[in-house]
Amino acid sequence: MVSVPPLSDGALAAAISPGKDFDGAVQRVKRAEELGYESVWVNQLPNTRDAGVILSVYAQNTSRIGLGTSVLPIYTRHPTAMAQLAASLDEISSGRFRLGIGLSHQITVEGFWGLKLEKPVLAMREYTEIVRTTLREGGSDFSGELFTARWQYSGPRSPDQQILIAALGPRMLEQAGEIADGVALWMCAPSYIENEVVPRVRKGREKVGKSMDDFVILASLAICLTDDVPAALDAFRSTATVYSNLPFYRRALEGAGYAEDLAGGEPTDRMLLDLAGIGDEAAVRAAIKRYRDAGANLPMIGPFNAPGSAGVDAGFEAAIAT
Repeated sequence: MVSVPPLSDGALAAAISPGKDFDGAVQRVKRAEELGYESVWVNQLPNTRDAGVILSVYAQNTSRIGLGTSVLPIYTRHPTAMAQLAASLDEISSGRFRLGIGLSHQITVEGFWGLKLEKPVLAMREYTEIVRTTLREGGSDFSGELFTARWQYSGPRSPDQQILIAALGPRMLEQAGEIADGVALWMCAPSYIENEVVPRVRKGREKVGKSMDDFVILASLAICLTDDVPAALDAFRSTATVYSNLPFYRRALEGAGYAEDLAGGEPTDRMLLDLAGIGDEAAVRAAIKRYRDAGANLPMIGPFNAPGSAGVDAGFEAAIAT
């Protein structure tokens, strides 16, 4: 197996989930590979297809482009099952897979699944320890407060397979720097990445004697290539409103200086334009540059349609021109 190569200065990723058109998504992944995207990522939402199955199809229809989850919630899979999935996807893709994992949210973990989201930092540490040890050593003999795994894995595995953690708060960010190979971010403004994410991650890296070299800061941003900016802002506002009312995201957004922008119940245009790339090609490219300049070495674009937009495929084409 080969390892995922180091990131280049201009690396760009894309979020490509099937939605209602699986075949169309596969064609977009192929096109992303042709255009030179570094990687494509799939997010696991509670009510959609299994991200691992999707990525196995993407892997079999491509040969170079990296593949990743951004992210898989840890409470839907025991860490041994997560390790099995990660190793299998890495084998299928010939070493192109990165595993992104996260907590999800209390409303989902407790309301949907009837589980308990408690001691989140400890939960992530124990979970990552089991997955990491399994991938490196072929098994785990770990008994923790929240997770236990005493087992052996006999399938092919890559000891250096990368693990990213979805992190927003200071303790999780610092821990990610310590125990992971990267962080996966969503609804994180460039100012928050620069002033909170990078310093916290660096502190965690320094704690264990590691540098920031090759640490992945995957930052997702919505983009819409359009000549009708107000319509696109309205389309993005509905999504941003949902996430801004979830506690983890709310704290990060307020920490980035958007408390007043959220005081009216939904995000202001100013906040949305900071978070996304909406407008002509220059606006899309400028948004990606803002994220890069803030410290995100792997911006991940998620093109969306809105009235007056040029379409998702045009968004992929415009973004890669950066």
